[in-house]
Amino acid sequence: MAVTTQLLRRFPILSVLPDDSVSQLANQSTLREFARRGMVLSAGERNGSACFLFDGRLQGIDFTLDGREVGLYFVEPGDFCGELALFDQGEQPEHVMALTRSLVVFVPILALRNVMFDSRAMLESLCERVAGRVRLMSAQRGLLGLPNIGQRVCGQLWMLISEQDKRTQHDIAIRNPPTHQEIAIMLNLSRETVTRVFQTLQSNRIVKRDGTSRLLISDPARLRQLALGEAAL
Repeated sequence: MAVTTQLLRRFPILSVLPDDSVSQLANQSTLREFARRGMVLSAGERNGSACFLFDGRLQGIDFTLDGREVGLYFVEPGDFCGELALFDQGEQPEHVMALTRSLVVFVPILALRNVMFDSRAMLESLCERVAGRVRLMSAQRGLLGLPNIGQRVCGQLWMLISEQDKRTQHDIAIRNPPTHQEIAIMLNLSRETVTRVFQTLQSNRIVKRDGTSRLLISDPARLRQLALGEAAL
């Protein structure tokens, strides 16, 4: 499926590029649709492309030595993944799977490298992105080491809140929150265990569901205490 320059400019990191660079990328890019649970990128392969999510939701996943699935990060519309190959042209380190029906733009790594080094703004954005991803995955590994299950789940919820929202004392809305199953995968827990923690949080009026698209944090201060281990459920 053809990719237009207008489509590529909808991705913030590509919108800083000059017209001729965006046109060059568009001519070499492809748009693909993935069904739920479809594998967008596979670990260990040299895919040759970075993936920009136009619609849907993706998740980076890995597997433990005993074969259990562990979630690493989410990719939302406007975001991208598979960018590490831009720096070393190495293998894809983790699997990336579609959580819902998704439309993904594949942009060749070599073409991106050619324009990346000519755009300071794009290079700075990529460096910030890689640094942010490393910090996120380090924090995620820290959560996995917590022996207290309630703290682990609360820590995951706290990580889903933006830094700006963390400074407020009012209700916070997490839009399109992960399902209990997705949180379970990220924390190496069972879905039933996550559900039990949520039931306790709801009964204590710390969180509240607002349909399927929003999770309201009614008591951010309390959630923070639980996430830091300063209080217990």
